[in-house]
Amino acid sequence: MLVEISHGTVSFGADTILSDINFIIKNTEKIAIIGRNGCGKTTLLNLIFGRIGLDRQDSDQDVFIARRGGVTIGYLQQNAFEDDSVTLEEEIKKAFQKILDAQGRLDELLERMENDATEEIVQEYVDLQAQFQNMGGYEYEKEYELLIQKFGFTEDDRKKKLSEFSGGQRTRIAFAKMLLSKPDVLLLDEPTNHLDIGTIRWLEQYLKTYERALVVVSHDRMFLDNVVSVVYEIERKHITMYSGNYSSFVIQKRQNYDKRQKEYEAQQNEIARLEKLIDHFKGHPTKAPMARAKRSQLERMERILPPVRYDLKTFHPEFEPAKESYTDVLTVKKLQIGYNRKLAEVSLEQKKGEKIGVIGDNGCGKSTLLRTLIGQAAPLGGTFSFGGNIEIGYFEQQMAQYNSTDDVLTDFCRAFPAFTNHEVRNALGAFLFSEDDVYKNIRILSGGEKVRLALCKIMSRKPNFLILDEPTNHMDILSKEVLGHMLKNYSGTVLFVSHDRYFIKQVADALLIFKNGVTQYISDGYEQMENGGK
Repeated sequence: MLVEISHGTVSFGADTILSDINFIIKNTEKIAIIGRNGCGKTTLLNLIFGRIGLDRQDSDQDVFIARRGGVTIGYLQQNAFEDDSVTLEEEIKKAFQKILDAQGRLDELLERMENDATEEIVQEYVDLQAQFQNMGGYEYEKEYELLIQKFGFTEDDRKKKLSEFSGGQRTRIAFAKMLLSKPDVLLLDEPTNHLDIGTIRWLEQYLKTYERALVVVSHDRMFLDNVVSVVYEIERKHITMYSGNYSSFVIQKRQNYDKRQKEYEAQQNEIARLEKLIDHFKGHPTKAPMARAKRSQLERMERILPPVRYDLKTFHPEFEPAKESYTDVLTVKKLQIGYNRKLAEVSLEQKKGEKIGVIGDNGCGKSTLLRTLIGQAAPLGGTFSFGGNIEIGYFEQQMAQYNSTDDVLTDFCRAFPAFTNHEVRNALGAFLFSEDDVYKNIRILSGGEKVRLALCKIMSRKPNFLILDEPTNHMDILSKEVLGHMLKNYSGTVLFVSHDRYFIKQVADALLIFKNGVTQYISDGYEQMENGGK
């Protein structure tokens, strides 16, 4: 046991976030913490890390959080660097400080032995060399080089100061440094954010063979399926453990609900039968003792509570295009995209109703292609054209940072002044803005809520061609799957960029793959690519 929480409760002010939770991290376990946005997943990570503590309880229960003596816990903290003036290489190599110190001492001892090879110095050298080997001193440079490469950094990047990198790049630097430090317990909060599909695949293999414990919060279903073997679900402030990966959890949760529902219904039927017997025989003198026995049996019965239906509350968009497009939706011929330089050349023909997923490494030009098509970036060469009757709905990643002094209702009504109150409420309700939620100020909305509002406004215009740049960022797993289902059944045409493989597999009929400045079209979607059609 590395970490154990027993009957733990965490509150902020009057709000209880986690209640009576029991949680254990063992040896090399790979654990997922799942639940809807805002349920307390990050709070639990902070509790494990020691950033917050348990509530004081007046209880007979054994309430505690225990960490094994000497256990090291690493928690990915975005953009948390002590000194932005150091280079990427200097920052990453801080993870090897003990190895570097030992290497420096070995060099010093070796130099001394050339002139004064006393038994004491030789013995220190031999002992330190053994420690150096056990610490991985002879392999660390290879591991360092691999991580630098896999996280997408170039030779030139190594000498850049941390202040010169973007937020996403800084997160990847912190991530690489923490992996190299190899703590006993690795805490990861959305580790696949800012990573392309190739890097996510590599990371999966790395973490599966990581010889220490892992606790991960992620909305990437395929990542969880491929990495974890234990799932803890937080729901309604409580936590439940399931063995297996995410897909196994889904099956078990449904089976548990069905089993408890049957047990509840069976007991209700038995209660109804006994009450009918009691009511029927209580007035019969010869049967009254039997009726009293049945009443006593009923009173002693331990009642089964009706099972709480697992939380499937999510948005339910059912929007269709206002008008039908022509068969030829988009024609792209040798289109050169980029800003100061060409990133890629694209040729593509997209037909009505086709859903094409755009994938590739970070920085290869995927988002630039979408911006070029909707007129935010000028083409560097080649041509593109849209077919007749095309009405575009465009979602860009920055919509998750949208700010306004208005509340949700006012903001939406300003965009759709002709809508009746009923139409406004229906549209917002479909994206989970109902009752008092519509009066929330946009400035206090979460990233996921802002994404839902943006998608609500886009779909309310009823376009027939959706161009979407990472629409599932900030969404939980269930919301992603609902959006994927909607897009799959949407009669219009979709061109979308995503790094979420489950979502891509769910939606895309075909793929446009960016690689080394060129693009490849795969007609049979994600399955063909996974089976070698790269």
